[in-house]
Amino acid sequence: MEKDLNRLEFYGGEWVSFLPFIVFLILIIITTFHFGSISDGALWIPAFIALVIAFFFAKDKKHFANTIIKGMASEEAIIPIVCWLFAGVFSRILRTSGLANGIAGVAASIGIKGTFFIVISFIASAIFATASGTGFGTIAAGMGVLYPAGISLGAHPALLAGAIISGGAFGDNLAPISDTTICSATSQGVDVPGVVRSRLKYALTAGAITIIGIIIIGIGYDGSISTVEAIQYDPKTLLMLIPVALTIWIAIKSGDIIIATTIGSVISGATAILAGLIDFIQIDPAANITKEALIRVSGTGLDRTVDGVIYTGLNSMIQVIILALLLFGSIAIMRAGHGDVKLLNALEKIANSPRGAEFVISIMIIVLSGLMGLNAPAILAVGASFAKPLGQKYGISPYRVANLLDAQSNTFVYSLPWTPAVIYTIGFAKDSAAPLTATQITPYVLYAYAMLAVMFVTIILGIGRYDNMDKSKQASD
Repeated sequence: MEKDLNRLEFYGGEWVSFLPFIVFLILIIITTFHFGSISDGALWIPAFIALVIAFFFAKDKKHFANTIIKGMASEEAIIPIVCWLFAGVFSRILRTSGLANGIAGVAASIGIKGTFFIVISFIASAIFATASGTGFGTIAAGMGVLYPAGISLGAHPALLAGAIISGGAFGDNLAPISDTTICSATSQGVDVPGVVRSRLKYALTAGAITIIGIIIIGIGYDGSISTVEAIQYDPKTLLMLIPVALTIWIAIKSGDIIIATTIGSVISGATAILAGLIDFIQIDPAANITKEALIRVSGTGLDRTVDGVIYTGLNSMIQVIILALLLFGSIAIMRAGHGDVKLLNALEKIANSPRGAEFVISIMIIVLSGLMGLNAPAILAVGASFAKPLGQKYGISPYRVANLLDAQSNTFVYSLPWTPAVIYTIGFAKDSAAPLTATQITPYVLYAYAMLAVMFVTIILGIGRYDNMDKSKQASD
């Protein structure tokens, strides 16, 4: 048999390729229990140490090094990083303009605050994500505008952040233009509109459970960070809703968060400057020295320290970018070591009935997406090679299999502490009145757990197992 030249071999076999993730998780748990919390920057250390330890188990050290580089340089890694940079600048402009305070002031004046505001934030995020197909874009917009406003209105910080992430997960699951929707449908050879229609009942049920959960949890919060009684704002800040609306419209029409946030950053920056909400970025040493100035005066003369909305927007994303690069290196190691194949083959042997097949497909996608912190690659790994043959073997509708892949891949991938979605979120929260750690947010991404429960109940009861069978047979013919 011809040897796979791209395969990375380990002392101990294919299972050792999971070592970077195992070490990473163990170190996170130890650090969290020891210090009580862990920030996104602190996650670099376990992620780096995990790669170093795995290095010594690789038979070909040069191949190990090249695999890490390929993983970090892959399109899967670069696309979210570029999106984060552009979204970071856009979000910083909105934050500096005072838009969040304006929204909070208006909401307070009409009696919207606390938990009610969180419910509205979830619904708004879900609508935006469904229309635009971008979970990360939703998190950027929500954490940049809704989060600081909600804190001022007495909202539970972690619950609010979880609601925004939940809205992103809802849209990622349901949006026709979402990469997960497209991947799950095409991997099973079925049409995207039919898949979206058939999964609507699952998404809406999980969404309703999420809202109920928000209300129940939010009732017990006393709003200790609230400044609702003293919100004062410049009415001109509400002009910033114009570029926000335009950016959302562009994101929906183009389906590209980079295009949307590039144009949004230019329009929002121009609007803020013309309205007098922010100053034009200053480079002149003779300019008045302000908090936003790029030139600061020190005791020994001019200290040329870079600052301003563009710099701080880019800088706010550095920690999540470094962590993401390290994790993409670990993902590449697992794939090159065939750990994912080993796992899928082991799970496939467990299936011995339609219900068992659905459980196995679910476990496959949950484990892989949770470890990777990415859902579309996990769907591609599981969909055509494993889920489709299992579904055909046990007579399960391909629409149902597509729904299992998509729904289950939008659960833990949005809620586990090391995933890009959570790390991305705390990057936006860190400079706010209520900074958060990853472990604080994880319990409150309610949609992830609601969807998990909904899908496993449908597996047990057999709901949706034979949806659109006639339609799928026509497609195969």
